[in-house]
Amino acid sequence: MEIISFEPLAKTMAINSIATYQKYISPVKGFSCPHRLLHGGDSCSNYVKRMLSEQKLHDAVQSSIQRFQDCAASSKTLTTAETRSNFRCIVIPCCLPL
Repeated sequence: MEIISFEPLAKTMAINSIATYQKYISPVKGFSCPHRLLHGGDSCSNYVKRMLSEQKLHDAVQSSIQRFQDCAASSKTLTTAETRSNFRCIVIPCCLPL
């Protein structure tokens, strides 16, 4: 009995879905990948596409989960750094809690 693997189909569908996201959704969403902004290199969508083409499906999914966690941390870092750099307090009372 031959075992049929659906992995190639699943990977192809995932890669095509990401390509569609990159073409139609990403350009109009209004923000960039925090991981790419902070560290350079691939955006998360490019990273996941590359992992799907280079690794087994299970390994690509695990790598993607870690990347999304890293991206969330990058977002927090950027938000904190941006808030600090843009914070201007000229009048002291505006900084005190009421």
